[in-house]
Amino acid sequence: MFVHLLGGLELATSAAEHALAQPAAVSGYAFTAGRLWSLAGIALGVAGMVAGGLALARSVRRAAGVALPAGLAGAVIGGLVVAAAEGGPGTGYGIVGGYVALVVGLVAMVLGALALVRSRRTG
Repeated sequence: MFVHLLGGLELATSAAEHALAQPAAVSGYAFTAGRLWSLAGIALGVAGMVAGGLALARSVRRAAGVALPAGLAGAVIGGLVVAAAEGGPGTGYGIVGGYVALVVGLVAMVLGALALVRSRRTG
């Protein structure tokens, strides 16, 4: 019986080693550098959009000051990813995410600018 337990443990260990040796992929798509930079740009843009939305809803000038640089950073990262991409969608260069980061970053900048204008008018 002890031999059977060791055999089962050996099978489980080799299965875990096989699974860990596989590349990090989701549905056949690996996380390349372009895709990771695109995700970083999108995250910055979304953070800027949230801050800009809060600034518009509550007239908080400090949140508008966060929305503008976060949106700018997201848009710049997205633009750089798009400019550096050597292929179209599905090639691993992150071009689709770059466009999304560019748009989301620009929206965050617009929300932050609107919130700043509004806070200056009311305050």
